[in-house]
Amino acid sequence: MQNLIPKPDSGKVAPTRTGGNPKIENLEFAKRNIPSASSALVIGGLLGLFQAIFLIIMAKPLLRFMGIKADSPMLTPAIQYLTLRSLGAPAILLSLAMQGIFRGFKDTKTPLYATVVGDVTNIILDSIFIVTFHWGVSGAAIAHVFSQYLISIVLLWTLRKKINLLPPSIADLQFGRFLKSGSLLLARVIAATFCVTLAASLAARLGPIPMAAFQISLQIWLASSLLADGLAVAGQAILASAFAEKDHEKATATAVRVLQHSLVLGLVLAFVLGVGLQFGSKLFTKDIHVLHLISISIPFVAATQPINSLAFVFDGVNFGASDFSYSAYSMVSPLFLLNEI
Repeated sequence: MQNLIPKPDSGKVAPTRTGGNPKIENLEFAKRNIPSASSALVIGGLLGLFQAIFLIIMAKPLLRFMGIKADSPMLTPAIQYLTLRSLGAPAILLSLAMQGIFRGFKDTKTPLYATVVGDVTNIILDSIFIVTFHWGVSGAAIAHVFSQYLISIVLLWTLRKKINLLPPSIADLQFGRFLKSGSLLLARVIAATFCVTLAASLAARLGPIPMAAFQISLQIWLASSLLADGLAVAGQAILASAFAEKDHEKATATAVRVLQHSLVLGLVLAFVLGVGLQFGSKLFTKDIHVLHLISISIPFVAATQPINSLAFVFDGVNFGASDFSYSAYSMVSPLFLLNEI
C-alpha cells in the first residue's frame, strides 16, 4: 500500500501563469500528481476499449458458448443487447477506477451523486426508448450506455479539480506497482464472474422461461446484496486511515462494528425479500410460468442475504488492510472445489 501513496514532493505542481489571479493560482496549487490514480485511469480506459472491441466481435460465439442455440428466440435480442451494451465498457471501467480514487480521498458522496444522476437518467431513458419508441432490449442497452457515460463525465469533471489526470510524463506512471495489486483483484473478479456466468449458461440451456426467472431472481439478489457495499466502502476507508496511522485498536473496533452492522442488514434483507417477493415478483412479469419459477427461488434469494452482506463487508475489511491476496485466494479456491465435485 505504501508503494501506491505519492511521495511528499509528488503532490507539488509547478506554478503556471494565471495572470495574477490568486483564485486561479490557488486552484492550480490544489491539484496533485498521483501516479497510481493516473495509472488506474489509463489502464481502465485501455481495458474498456479492449473489452468493447472483443465483445462486439465475439458476441455471437460467446452467446453460443453460453448455451443459446441458433434457433433460440433469445439469440437475436441477446446479440443486439450485448453489442450495444459493449459500447459502454470504457465508461464503466473508467467510472469504477474513478470511484476507487474518490474512496481514497474518503469522498463517497461524489460517486453517490454521480451514480444517482446516471441511474435516474437510465430509468427515464428506459421509459422513453422501451415504452414510447418500442425499441425493446436495444432501447434498454442504449439507455444504460448513455447513463454510464454520463456518470463517467460527472466523475471526471469533478476529479480534474482535485488531481492532474495525466502525469507530466509516461515514466511517472506506476504500471508495475499498480498491476501487482490489480492482478490479484482481477483474479478475484474473474472467479466471481465465472460463477455467475456459469449459472447464466445453465439457465440459458433450459430455455427462455427458466432464463427469464433466473435473470429476475439474480438482479433482485444482486441489488439487495449490493446494499452492503456501502458498509464495505465506509469500513475500507476508515480501516485504511487507521492502518496508515498505525492505530490498530481503531482498526479492530471498526472491523468488528461494520461486520455487526452487515449481519443485521443481511437479516433484515432476508426478511424483507422473503416476504416481499411473494407479492412483489408480479412487478417484473405477468407470465405465470416465470412467476412459478421465481417463487421457487425466493427462499434461496432471501436465505443468502446474511452471507452476502458479510462477504461484501469482509472484502471491504481486507481491502482496507491492503490484504488483496487473501480476497483473491478466498474467491478462487472454491472454483477448484467445484471442479472436484
